[in-house]
Amino acid sequence: MTKMKLPAEGSCRCGEVRVKITAPPMITMACHCRGCQKMSASAFSCSAAIPTAGFEVTAGEPVIGGAHGDDIHHYHCPRCKSWIFTRMVGMDFFVNLRPTMLDDASWFAPFVETYTSTKFPWAQSGAVHGYPEFPPLDAFEGLMKEFAQWNNADGSNTEI
Repeated sequence: MTKMKLPAEGSCRCGEVRVKITAPPMITMACHCRGCQKMSASAFSCSAAIPTAGFEVTAGEPVIGGAHGDDIHHYHCPRCKSWIFTRMVGMDFFVNLRPTMLDDASWFAPFVETYTSTKFPWAQSGAVHGYPEFPPLDAFEGLMKEFAQWNNADGSNTEI
């Protein structure tokens, strides 16, 4: 895994919506739920939980797409429809960024995989931990601490 360089910038496929992150992820994940499979048109979606203060949309105006619910908002480019990030109501301290939207996502590896109960038998994410659905909320603090150690196992995975 290569080092993540901050600040990091990226965009949707067409480039209309641009984002910038200035903080490393709190945790990285791969989700195998059917919703993520359908929205990503793949076996799983990738996400990096970025502290809200370290995330900004620098160009364009993303729109809500995918699942239209009261508790979760998936943001997409209005032109190319790329799924860029997700915000969850009541969890305003982070943004779930699709790391593949970054110009350089070579540093990304999922630490946790969720909804393994619906994953394709051939789909391998390489994640350290797997859960049949989401981990219990009280497990996240420990997982984030372990992720910080794992992510920096070689001394530091982030260059600022």
